[in-house]
Order: sequence, then structure tokens, then C-alpha cells
Amino acid sequence: MSTPSQPPEQPEQPSGAPAQPSAYPYPHPHPQPHPQSSGPVGPPTQQTFYAQPTLAGNPYAQHAPYPVVGPPPTGGGGAGRAVLWAVVGAVVTSAAWAAGVFLIGTGTDPDLRGYTAPSNLCNATDYSSFKEEYPASDTAPTHNNLEDDALDEGLCSLSLKKTGSTYSDAYLSVQLDRHKKTDPGPEFTATWKNYADSHTGYDVETVTGIGDEAYLVSDDTTAGSSTGSLYATLAVRDGWVTYTMSYSAYYTSYDTDTDPPKLDEVSDWLKTDTRTTLGDLRD
Repeated sequence: MSTPSQPPEQPEQPSGAPAQPSAYPYPHPHPQPHPQSSGPVGPPTQQTFYAQPTLAGNPYAQHAPYPVVGPPPTGGGGAGRAVLWAVVGAVVTSAAWAAGVFLIGTGTDPDLRGYTAPSNLCNATDYSSFKEEYPASDTAPTHNNLEDDALDEGLCSLSLKKTGSTYSDAYLSVQLDRHKKTDPGPEFTATWKNYADSHTGYDVETVTGIGDEAYLVSDDTTAGSSTGSLYATLAVRDGWVTYTMSYSAYYTSYDTDTDPPKLDEVSDWLKTDTRTTLGDLRD
């Protein structure tokens, strides 16, 4: 069997020829130290093409354009003391505010204006202005009441009769609300001031001199005759207390009442008796 031919031997390098370049173009990471020589030191060896660049020549090795900001001085200078007192003052102020909130609270006390919540609103309602027109007393009025942490409410319904009437000729309904958690003002105004916008045929009159605000809402279809219907409600808000007194009557040609009261009369009666009732309900 024949053996593969041997590669030709490399010719020997002449003693004066330069050495072959290394496979790594950069100097070895761990160069061996040069042996010390006792002879005179010659001029420095010329730097080769593959030598490492100096730090000064590297544009990415320059110092940052802005100095590094260190912690504030801790000496006894005035600026240091000012910063310290500012921090202490902020801490003390925050603690005082938190203590104030804890002790005083952020809730709002209900503005009840001294009004009481009767267990029977019918007994506390004055409607004497109507008794000249309707002298017969209602012997069995209907009433309800509610007592809660958020609301005290009283309701009363009265029948109005003229002399000699077997059945009711008209009705009065009364409602008192003591709001103890929320202010009813915005919703009260939106409901009653704009009542005509959501109820066709009704008129709204602003009433002064009763509570913080009051509105008379009415609908009269009698046109001066003895037929048709007449509705009127006086709604009052005084602080967080609301009160309504409503009159309603429906007339037909079969009714014996041929001379029902007019809207102006009913409106005056509602205003007079509401003032009296609210005055009696206050402590």
C-alpha cells in the first residue's frame, strides 16, 4: 500500500528576515515582561500598525459634559440649614393636617333648621284656611312615618268635604322630609323649578318668603266652570328639610258642588297654611 505523499518542507527563513505575523493583530493580553538589560537603553521601538490607540485619542472615552451631582453638603452652612428646616417644616405641617382631619372630620352636619319629625304628621298639619270652604272634618285621615339614620319622613292624606257632602270633594296630601345625610337642594331645585318641562300643562310660580326656596306648581282645566280638574302643590325647601302640600279636586257634571274654589284661592290657602305648619314644626 502506498503512503500519501508528504507535504513539501518549508524552506528555512534567513536569519535576517522578519518574523511571520501572528494570527492575532492585537498584542497578547498578557505579554511577558521584558528581561532587564544592563546595557544602555536605546530609543523606543516604533509603534506598529496594530498597536492599541491611546485613551486620549478615543473620542468615546472623553469625560461627560456635565459634572456628577453629589449629595448636599452636610456642613454647618446656611444653605444646608435652610434645606433641613424646610424638610422639618413640611413634616410638621403634614402631621398637623392629618391630626386636624382625624379630630375634626370632613363630614358636613345636616342643616335641619330645628325642624322636628312628628310621629303623626296629620296632627301637626295646619289646614285651617281650607275649612271655611270644606268645614266637615276628616275623621280617619291616613298617615305614615319613617325614621332612619339618613331620612325622617312623614306623610299625611286628608279628605275635604263641604257641608252635606257624602263623599270627598277634594283632597290634601302633605309630606315632610328631614334629610340627614345628603343635601336635597340641587335635586329639589331641578325637580320643582323645571316641573313644567317634564309635565305638560303645568305652570310653575316661584314663591318668596317661605324657606330658602319654594315653588307653586299647578294645573287648572276647569276654565272657570264646574267641570274639569284642579291640582296645586306648594313645594318648600328650608335647609335640608323639604315640605310639600298638595290640593287636588276633580269635578264632573254629576257633582253637587257647582261652585268649586278657584286656583288663586287654593294657592293662597296653601301658602298660608304652609307657613303656619312649618313654624309649628320648628323648636
